[in-house]
Amino acid sequence: MPASDKADRIRTSVTEQEALDFHAQGRPGKLEIAPTKPMATQRDLSLAYSPGVAVPVKAIAADPATAYDYTTRGNMVAVITNGTAILGLGNLGALAAKPVMEGKSVLFKRFADVDSIDLEVDTENVDEFINSVRYLGPSFGGINLEDIKAPDCFIIEQRLRELMDIPVFHDDQHGTAIIAAAGLINALELTGRDFKSTRLVCNGAGAAAIACIELIKAMGFNPENVTLCDTKGVIYQGRSEGMNQWKSAHAVKTDRRTLAEAMEGADVVLGLSQKGAFTADMIRSMAANPIIFAMANPDPEITPEEVADIRSDAIMATGRSDYPNQVNNVLGFPYIFRGALDVRASSINDAMKIAAVRSLAALAREDVPDDVAAAYQGTRPRFGAEYIIPVPFDPRLISAIPVAVAKAAMETGVARKPITDLDAYARELSARRDPIAATTQHLYERVRNHQKRVVFAEGEEEQVMRAAIAFANQGLGTAILVGRDEPLKATAARAGIDLDRPGIEVVNARLSTRVEAYTEYLYSRLQRKGYLLRDCQRLINTDRNHFSACMVALGDADAMVTGTTRNYSTALEDVRRCIDPQPGHRVIGVSLALTRGRTVLVADTAVHDMPTAEELADIAEEAAGFARSFGYEPRVALLAYSTFGHPTGERSERLREAVKILDTRRVDFEYDGEMGADVALNAHRMEQYPFCRLSGTANVLVMPAIHSASISTKMLQELGGSTVMGPILVGLGKSVQIASMGAKDTDIVNMAAIAAYNAGA
Repeated sequence: MPASDKADRIRTSVTEQEALDFHAQGRPGKLEIAPTKPMATQRDLSLAYSPGVAVPVKAIAADPATAYDYTTRGNMVAVITNGTAILGLGNLGALAAKPVMEGKSVLFKRFADVDSIDLEVDTENVDEFINSVRYLGPSFGGINLEDIKAPDCFIIEQRLRELMDIPVFHDDQHGTAIIAAAGLINALELTGRDFKSTRLVCNGAGAAAIACIELIKAMGFNPENVTLCDTKGVIYQGRSEGMNQWKSAHAVKTDRRTLAEAMEGADVVLGLSQKGAFTADMIRSMAANPIIFAMANPDPEITPEEVADIRSDAIMATGRSDYPNQVNNVLGFPYIFRGALDVRASSINDAMKIAAVRSLAALAREDVPDDVAAAYQGTRPRFGAEYIIPVPFDPRLISAIPVAVAKAAMETGVARKPITDLDAYARELSARRDPIAATTQHLYERVRNHQKRVVFAEGEEEQVMRAAIAFANQGLGTAILVGRDEPLKATAARAGIDLDRPGIEVVNARLSTRVEAYTEYLYSRLQRKGYLLRDCQRLINTDRNHFSACMVALGDADAMVTGTTRNYSTALEDVRRCIDPQPGHRVIGVSLALTRGRTVLVADTAVHDMPTAEELADIAEEAAGFARSFGYEPRVALLAYSTFGHPTGERSERLREAVKILDTRRVDFEYDGEMGADVALNAHRMEQYPFCRLSGTANVLVMPAIHSASISTKMLQELGGSTVMGPILVGLGKSVQIASMGAKDTDIVNMAAIAAYNAGA
């Protein structure tokens, strides 16, 4: 497909009215401030303000470093501008810059969980601006300068870095440089070039352009091969017109005087100038396989469509989201500050920037997860000419770039709070964006320490292959893909997946030497349930679930995950033909609902339609045991539409009977019911029933029927913003998990990890 067609396919348009409506709807703007501590009682107020607040005040006065412990400083960045260079719109003033600065603050929070506030300083005087900012140091952990014209921005940043002991970072300079350099590394690799011999032209000599060439030179680019141009042409040694100290630092000895002359035979051109700056003749004159970064905003120096009409061998990047290879600063600044804040860095130095560059470049070469494909309407990027830079919605950015930045900060001596375990730090970062990751951290650690062989039953499916690779790459164990050789290889080739790597095994059920043993085992189980020997042979030969479950049942694998191509109940029926419940246990499904810092387990969400009182008691026991296996001390509430007898009804009576049954069993966990969900989850409502046996709000909810469990968990997701994981299968004699039909690769990995975890040490 021609580049122009691909660009048309992904273009999106935003009208002026849509943009205005977006910013005006509801509460105007894009930010609000919310408290992180409760403010519901007089005691809360006493702790938050007077007299309690005096205690941290004294502590900070005695040791200023404790401000990071008792205030927001360690996670707070100021986005500051004077509005002299707003986007590509020019000098429109401080007030007009506010929507952009608010947007920057939103991106800090959205992508790296960094709190931020925008500050617009209404002066164009460099000294006044510096003095306005320098005294704000105690309020923030870092300063992000934005949309300040050159050369003022160079002076301001340098002076503030000298005056302040926190990171000061002009993102228009360094953010653009970092993302562009990452893309350049990959473009050079794809075209067989290196830093030393590649000839590069940079058009534009403003803040971003100067930062770009300074960074690539710091990374090893030969200065003699870098030509900087501005509106007056090549910046050469001896030129006096339109020069300043920052341009002069990059003047080269050359006879070329115009941009067109400079681009003749060039391997790379970086555009940080204006629309239309690159002509067709300039592009034609470049070397074979040219690398063209046209990064002017909002309109590039030349569009991908125009380049595609001129030549077919170019690698192209722009600053726009509606074309491939967007040089988007959101890939950098949130994560760079995240890493800098977490080690309490005194500055952001070149080593930290280069670490971010290399981390970004490496990430683009990795297989992308389903989350990225979903964010881009199912189009899965793959390393190549149209994917040399990661996309902003890649969830791995949060756990990759900050770690690299923090490590570089420690190695260069600017970190005041070193991180001793970078692997644990990476997992903590993932948890900031993904509530599931926070819940499963300890589980993943155990699985890494006690690796298992996990069967991925639907091995011919693309997302299952990706999940298997992720499982193996994360050191969780061996992933065994079950599937026919030819379809499996064809799918892998089409998706660009390499299965020839450590930790991945492929098993063809038709060719396995274990077919006879599995058939005999299955026949021994099903011969008195209407199955003939040939029926069992057919199931083993043709059905992946039966084959995989028999692998686990006979010890050829430790655990199994399935479910992406069949509904849950069908997959469970397949598995239960091969594996019995654990003696003395009942098979149930438990879902984890994570919302607003709380985790609640909901049961049974998968197996029992209308459970009896006896079954409800069993479900409560199984769910409590599962809660303990995940590190929670269970407080079980048996839920109904009524609370302790009002109003009465048949379903409520079954729950009351289940409580009586639990009483006779003398179980070792807290439980009570029947009660409404509002009572179970709200401490103040629970206080109205002083006889309630629960010592606090419930963390395990036993539903009266499967329909109420399904409805409630789905409503939590859609209306409450909860993240729901599961159903997780509990009570089988062997470890099997069933993912939801159409599950993403990350969901499948989580279920495989749980299966491995439940397989035991």
